Amino acid sequence: MKLTMAQALVKFLDNQYISFDGKETKFVDGIFGIFGHGCVVGIGQALEQGGHSLRYYQGHNEQGMAHSAIAYAKQNKRRKIIACTSSIGPGALNMVTACGTATANRIPLLVLPGDTFACRQPDPVLQQIEQYDSCAITANDAFKAVCKYWDRIQRPEQLMTAMINAMRVLTDAADTGAVCIAMPQDVEAEAFDYPDYFLQKRVWYMDRKVPSEREIEAAAELIKNAKKPMIVVGGGVTYSDSYEAVLKFAEKYDIPIGETQAGKGQIPFAHHLNMGGCGVTGTASANYIAKRADLIIAVGTRLTDFTTCSKWGFQNPDVKMLSINVCSFDAFKMDSTAVIADAKMGIDAIGAKLGAYKSEWNSEYAKAQADFFAEIDRCYNDEPAEGFSQMRALGIINEVVADDSVIIGSSGSLPGCLQRIWKSKAPNTYHVEYGFSCMGYEICGALGAKLACPDKEVYSMVGDGSFLMLHSELYTAIQEDKKINVMLFDNSGWGCIENLQNNQGTDTFGTRFTRRNEQSGLLDGEIIYTDYAKIAEGYGCKAYRVTNAEELYAALEDSKKQTVSTLFDIKVAHKSMTDGYDSWWRVGVAEVSESETVQKCYEEMKENIEKARLY
Repeated sequence: MKLTMAQALVKFLDNQYISFDGKETKFVDGIFGIFGHGCVVGIGQALEQGGHSLRYYQGHNEQGMAHSAIAYAKQNKRRKIIACTSSIGPGALNMVTACGTATANRIPLLVLPGDTFACRQPDPVLQQIEQYDSCAITANDAFKAVCKYWDRIQRPEQLMTAMINAMRVLTDAADTGAVCIAMPQDVEAEAFDYPDYFLQKRVWYMDRKVPSEREIEAAAELIKNAKKPMIVVGGGVTYSDSYEAVLKFAEKYDIPIGETQAGKGQIPFAHHLNMGGCGVTGTASANYIAKRADLIIAVGTRLTDFTTCSKWGFQNPDVKMLSINVCSFDAFKMDSTAVIADAKMGIDAIGAKLGAYKSEWNSEYAKAQADFFAEIDRCYNDEPAEGFSQMRALGIINEVVADDSVIIGSSGSLPGCLQRIWKSKAPNTYHVEYGFSCMGYEICGALGAKLACPDKEVYSMVGDGSFLMLHSELYTAIQEDKKINVMLFDNSGWGCIENLQNNQGTDTFGTRFTRRNEQSGLLDGEIIYTDYAKIAEGYGCKAYRVTNAEELYAALEDSKKQTVSTLFDIKVAHKSMTDGYDSWWRVGVAEVSESETVQKCYEEMKENIEKARLY
């Protein structure tokens, strides 16, 4: 079939399918795009002429639309995607940050940036960056550091091998992330006789990886020799629908569970074995158990520094690590005994070898959980001397929203509060991007989640700092008539980073949103009041101004009646977020300082480094 490269690309994407556990679904549901000279007459023309079922979504910032696409894939457990296309130069580079977000979180994202001319005849074109040492380098080379696969289509027939490799990576549970296919604008419009077999329906099988017998035997032996094991549930449990198998395993052998941000929400919140979030943004109960465990069974987790407290959280001198993961890179972290397998296949196979084994925790974890549940109640009833507590606000939202509502978060103090005290009431309703913790994901991600589950209410938990950085796809939500609810917590600054700054001995500097003080010359003048509700009203949202519990209750109930997107401008008290709960995070404290508090923090850091594992 004689088609332009862009026309063949659209037809190819429209015919890609996923098969998981025998269920077949369409993989590519649409394309986000912001058209410019690098794509509008190429892939834009191909989309406009029709003959396909891909829905076009108009983005309003390239990073924002790509974050929406990431959230769409994440909410669909990596089995559906929306591709993203842009013009050359700045439009393309705006997507680099989103590609970092996708790759860090192991979420499939296909970006299709326009590129300069392959023929080079009209160079330098508008928005082209010229490199004196090589004409082959363009802005799109910047994607190489943040993508799992990168290619540039310099002849129309190259599309075939490029897209097969792109799909190979996008559908690989162990190696997925961002994929960049750079499209020179002349090649987009060039024609080629594409064979039928390239354009026909193609099914990609996401088969569950089976562990080897040797791996199963080694893992079972480790567990049998452990007295106090702990399971850490990661995103691999979420994406592989393995939470029921993990919970059954934990119940049978009486093993308490801790959760990562990507794993939270799958195990019932109130289950007697669920100790809650593990690590820096974790609970006192999970961190108590982690310090005493003699075996950590990491299931589908990357074991990031937040989960492990910078490798400080597991302090039993006899502790050993067992990792069940489809990705060998993750499975061997922290000197783990590795089971390279799907979470369900791995946990089921190991469980079959344990016989009458039981842990020796007895009631120790029950007391830890009860103590932390009492702490959650305290947080939900927090009443600061002045203002409205962020913890109290979260408790009210948790109480009022529907059980199947999806909450979105990513950056600032909110992910910590959410992992510690948010009570997830149904699976797949807790959606926090914390692999990259990318400011600006929250509202754009809410649109992606809403596109993935249009029948559910979606709540974006966002700070004022993140809102200011990026909320472009709120406009797209209005445009698409997809209602999202933006819960904007305004504490007049980057409160999370101010806490980090203060906790490491440095006075507040550059982290509050204040006017310039003419006398001192510093940004330490009066706090700037911003009416965020008015901004939302200008977009066409229904907006609420909230300063206390009564106003929040009333606004939440009224918002359920609305059909347009809503924004809650919630003014919260300074430093009214949750505590650290016996955790430690290694950051680079100044070795030399005139400040006694910084000196003290540096000495404390050295002491904690001595307690941490080296690798």
